[in-house]
Amino acid sequence: MEQLNQTMVTFFIIKGISDAPELQLPIFLLVLFIYLMTLGGNMTILLLVCLDHPLHTPMYFFLANLSIVDMCSATVTLHTMLLIGITGNRTISYLSCIAQIYFFGCFISEELLFLTVMSYDRYVAVCNPLRYRMIMNQRVCAMLASVCWILGFLEIIPFVVLVTGFSCYNSNVINHFFCDLVPLIKLSCSDTSVLETLFIVEAAVILSLAPFLLTVMSYIFIITTILRIRSSNGRRKAFYTCSSHLTVVILLYTTLIYQYLKPISPESLEYNKLISLFNSGAVPVLNPIIYSLKNKDVKAAFRRKVNSFRVT
Repeated sequence: MEQLNQTMVTFFIIKGISDAPELQLPIFLLVLFIYLMTLGGNMTILLLVCLDHPLHTPMYFFLANLSIVDMCSATVTLHTMLLIGITGNRTISYLSCIAQIYFFGCFISEELLFLTVMSYDRYVAVCNPLRYRMIMNQRVCAMLASVCWILGFLEIIPFVVLVTGFSCYNSNVINHFFCDLVPLIKLSCSDTSVLETLFIVEAAVILSLAPFLLTVMSYIFIITTILRIRSSNGRRKAFYTCSSHLTVVILLYTTLIYQYLKPISPESLEYNKLISLFNSGAVPVLNPIIYSLKNKDVKAAFRRKVNSFRVT
């Protein structure tokens, strides 16, 4: 590890997933495969929602936004590993590192916000179906999406301001495969108590717990309504409309809780890199798979577009 004797740095060294030379090519190929699958899957969902008229509904409008967030989030994190694999250069400038922390935080925040909005959409669809079109009209959907994007970009600014105020670091080697906030805090020799308090209050409570509680509340009402449906076919149909979204919510929150809301030790940083790789790469890959395999509307739209290309 490169010791800096508690001085300010102008660049950082990304340690990556592993130091073993024989693992660099397999890691690069794995990350490249994950990234291409992320782009391909989410771009397919985005194009289907844009081009297929039956998918022009609030649920798929928010799903298209979620696909954009997933592609951006994967690009922000995984491109560092791809550049390391291509060039062998593990250094990243100070400003690029700060920018990576900011945009990664933004897209994680936006994903949680969009999942919360999607849970509200499912709540209205199941609990108030007769007024669904009136409540979730185009104006409301555009407003909710705008709020998600704006809040996502604004909520991370206080973290970045505090990070840029760090005056020194004990080392410039980041034990991660991209610039993340927690490993950077561990490297700083400045007073990080304010940032750590903000991380607990804003990141854990406002950015994570509040959307989680709102999502849970929506599903409490949804499940209560479903249980009141007398026919088993009606209950199955109502739950089917929410199952894809609920799967994605459970998957994302499970990884985030394990990654950020538990005590960080030097040993756990190694495990956190693997969890972060799953969160940054595998979750964006699984999202379109979950929504396509468990959603008959998306599968039908895909078949329509494939058949239209065959005809032409």
